[in-house]
This record gives sequence, structure tokens and C-alpha cells, in this order.
Amino acid sequence: MNFENKVMINVAPVAATCKDIIPEAIAADVLECYKNGAAMVHLHVRAKDGSLTPDTSLLEETLKLIRKDSDIIIEVSTGGISDLTIEERCAPVPLPLVEACSLNVGSTNLGKGVYVNRPEDVEYCVQQLLKYKKIPEVETFEIGHTNTMFELMQKYDFVKPVLFSVVLGHKGEAPATPKALAMMIDMIPEGAVWGITHSGRKDMGIFAAALGMGAKTVRVGFEDSDYLDPNTQVSTNAPIVKKAADLIRAMDKEVMTPAEARAFFKIGA
Repeated sequence: MNFENKVMINVAPVAATCKDIIPEAIAADVLECYKNGAAMVHLHVRAKDGSLTPDTSLLEETLKLIRKDSDIIIEVSTGGISDLTIEERCAPVPLPLVEACSLNVGSTNLGKGVYVNRPEDVEYCVQQLLKYKKIPEVETFEIGHTNTMFELMQKYDFVKPVLFSVVLGHKGEAPATPKALAMMIDMIPEGAVWGITHSGRKDMGIFAAALGMGAKTVRVGFEDSDYLDPNTQVSTNAPIVKKAADLIRAMDKEVMTPAEARAFFKIGA
């Protein structure tokens, strides 16, 4: 199968500010995103009030509903700014329905907070992902994170290609500009692939730049922004997914299906 011109859409549907986690509503939103081109869904483990928690009960309920009506790839976060221990952050890793997990490889300032990822915690998370055979998506907020992952790739046997997610736009880290993006992807190890996440996004300009530079994934969704365009905020994620899919096709590329994404990233192999 030729994947050269194919791009995966990852939807992160739940805003960090959400104060009412309703599995049925999340699953329904994700299903519409799936119908509009999303091949992966990214979720955090949250309590009813939206706070991060090691209790996976609501997440598991949500995942069962999502899996009931779609074959979308399920990715769960092992991060987020909180007081959770790394063991608590990795609570969802063993879950059978979880296929991929975010991997945070370094600390960074995010707005007024500090996102702490200690070296020993990073190694613990890596070991858990490898133990349970979950595919990592490496979150890179600055070039030092990319270099850290390069060093981890020399030590551990990751399934290839390794996926790096270049995260731009948070206050306190790299801006969402083509210049910053070019600098970040210049550090991606040979043989790895990368995608783009834009926090605080109001348009899709950096997505267009990323696609032109060779991005294999585009992440959209309320976790990053609820803007469809600079003047329009939406109440569900599907219109944003559709716009991302339209952009991919407008650039003469194809939107990956979940089956294609599983084959490309060797999920479940």
C-alpha cells in the first residue's frame, strides 16, 4: 500500500476547560468526526467535572461507546498539567481498547503553568508503552524534546515509523509560524514521521504549511481550539474535522482511513 500522499486526521474533542464529562455526548461527537475523516481520537482520563484523574471508569465507558459504532483508532494521553504521579498518568495504558498513547519527553512552560516531565518519569512511560504494546505519539514542544526522543530511540526498540507531534502555539513555547515549524522538523530523526498540533488555532494556515512540508498527521479538536475560522466558533468538532479533510484534499493529498493508519503506523502489529 502506498502511503506517500496520505495524511491522518487526529481529533482531540474535549477542551481542558470542559466541566461536564458525558460519555454519550463525547462518543456521539467522535462518531461524527469519524464520518468526516478522523482516523484517530485523542482523549484524556477525566473525572465527571473534567479534572484529570487516574480513575479510568468514565473513559472506559466512553471508549466502549466509540468502539461500538466505529473503528477509529483510540489514543489516550499520559500527560496534562496536574499533580498526578507518572504511575497515575499511565493508568489508561493497559486498557485493551487503547491502541496508542501520547508520550511526553520533556518539561515546558505552558501559559502560566509548568508541564513537568522528569527524565525518570519519561523512561517509566516509555517502558509502560512498550510493555503493553501501545504506539507512542511523541509530543515535542521544543527541539530539546526531539533530541531526547532521538536518544531514547537508541536505547529502546520502538515500532517504526515513530510519530512525532510538533506542538506549536502555546504561550511559553514555540509559536505557530512556518519558521518555527521548519526549525522543529529539521530535528526529526531520519526514518521518523511527524504531524502538527496548533494550540489556540483560529485558522488553518499552519496546517497548510505543515502539509506542504510533509506532515503525516493533523490534529484538530476542542482540546486545541473550537474555531472553524477567525470569526466562527462551533459547538461540535465535526465541522473542524471536515474543514481539515477538505484542506488535505485541496492540496491533492488523501485522508487516511483508520485501517490505512493502522497499517502505516503498525498499530496492533
